[in-house]
Amino acid sequence: MTAGTKPDPLPREEELALSHEPFENFYRREFRDVVGLAYALSGSRVGAEDLAQEAFVAAHQRWDRIGGYDKPEAWVRRVVSNLAISGFRRKAAEAKAMTRLAGQRRQPLPEMEPEDEEFWRTVRQLPKRQAQAIALFYVEDRSVAEIAEILECSESTAKVHLFRGRQTLAGKLGLEVSDES
Repeated sequence: MTAGTKPDPLPREEELALSHEPFENFYRREFRDVVGLAYALSGSRVGAEDLAQEAFVAAHQRWDRIGGYDKPEAWVRRVVSNLAISGFRRKAAEAKAMTRLAGQRRQPLPEMEPEDEEFWRTVRQLPKRQAQAIALFYVEDRSVAEIAEILECSESTAKVHLFRGRQTLAGKLGLEVSDES
């Protein structure tokens, strides 16, 4: 460069994006090997493909930047490695929790009378909020105010759910409805 001449301008971002290979070519070239790495780290073929896909999606979303790296394949492999480690940690924590739970004795549920089973089968067929209100009221002996709080609705709405649920149950089961709430 001589005195008085301007240095070449730095390439603009659009030019940088055009100067690296298309993502599709990168993906086709690297996918198989990245799945192999993910399999070695995870021990699961299906999991390996999921990890690789997740890493390539991340690369694709940032391809304007990642594609310009000297070694974009190293970036994808680092993402796969991190994802595999995160998955391993999550599985280890789940296994630990399951071991703790397995050590606790479970109280067996009491057997239901046939008419009770029919009643609760019918409750499960109600609209969701009505079934929830009925179960909270009769199984947990919750007040209308508590039901409203749990269902995140007003007390009057909770009363309506209880009323309509009782009406529907009475019709389906041939029962009389009392207005207790």
